[in-house]
Amino acid sequence: MTEGKRRMTNEFLLQDRLQKIRQIIRKYGEENFYIFFSGGKDSTVLSALVDMAIGSQNQIPRVFCNTGIELVMIRDYVFELARSDERVQIIAPTLSIKKTLEKYGYPFKSKKHAKKLGTYQRHGMTKTALNYLNPSAKNKTFACPEMLKYQFSPDFHLKVDYQCCVKMKEEPLRKWQKEHGKKYAIIGIMKDEGGSRAKGKCLVFDGTSKLKSFQPLIPITKDWEEWFINEYKIKICDIYKPPYNFYRTGCKGCPFALKLQEELDTLDAFFPAERKQCEIIWKPVYEEYRRIGYRLRKADQGRQTTIDEFFNE
Repeated sequence: MTEGKRRMTNEFLLQDRLQKIRQIIRKYGEENFYIFFSGGKDSTVLSALVDMAIGSQNQIPRVFCNTGIELVMIRDYVFELARSDERVQIIAPTLSIKKTLEKYGYPFKSKKHAKKLGTYQRHGMTKTALNYLNPSAKNKTFACPEMLKYQFSPDFHLKVDYQCCVKMKEEPLRKWQKEHGKKYAIIGIMKDEGGSRAKGKCLVFDGTSKLKSFQPLIPITKDWEEWFINEYKIKICDIYKPPYNFYRTGCKGCPFALKLQEELDTLDAFFPAERKQCEIIWKPVYEEYRRIGYRLRKADQGRQTTIDEFFNE
């Protein structure tokens, strides 16, 4: 594809997305929306697209949940935005990450795996767990990896679930949404990211065919996103730029991250204190990852600070 044709294709997708955003917001009412704003690249692009589509004077809130385990540069970026843009609203969960993990369990591999394993740990070998361990031919893609099947056993004692995402972000956002009378969230999810998001849809409805959320970035690719940022000079957090070049910026050191070792190595090089936090917060998961050779290489042995010691410092 020539450069001219690529630009034309990108501009066509941009106009398509702007038209879609205008259409949906006009149909359901600007006053009923808010943006799930993480401070990351995707939600920053989403915010810019909404401004381009309906005008930068729109009053749609950008709501950031300050969990305490975001990367410091992302947190500071959002706080700086909030000082100049009153639409940026900052909220927080009711439970700390320490108490959330103790109560609900740790993330492991993926949300799907953690949810299946958490259900097994609470209810035993249900039909859902059996299907995950021994799926039919058409469901092989989302089967439990052979190397992790040992976890569905009474001998595996690490408490696992996917609830930290729900308790630390989703529930505080839903609470804010209800308190402020907002009906719909605008979320920056792309199919291009793979996993469960590969099946994502632009409009998400509940069981009664009522709109729940709007995901206008669904058809957008990472390549298009980079083009849009560069072409329209969108200001993003510096953590995505050299020398850091972060690919993703969710909760720091999250065990769900596919490139976890790469992320930790980057933290080690530029933000060693934050690397230490990751090792403390996610210690039981990291230890298991290293023991079985999954996502993390083995580290030097030695006594590490415990999560209780860290949060009592």
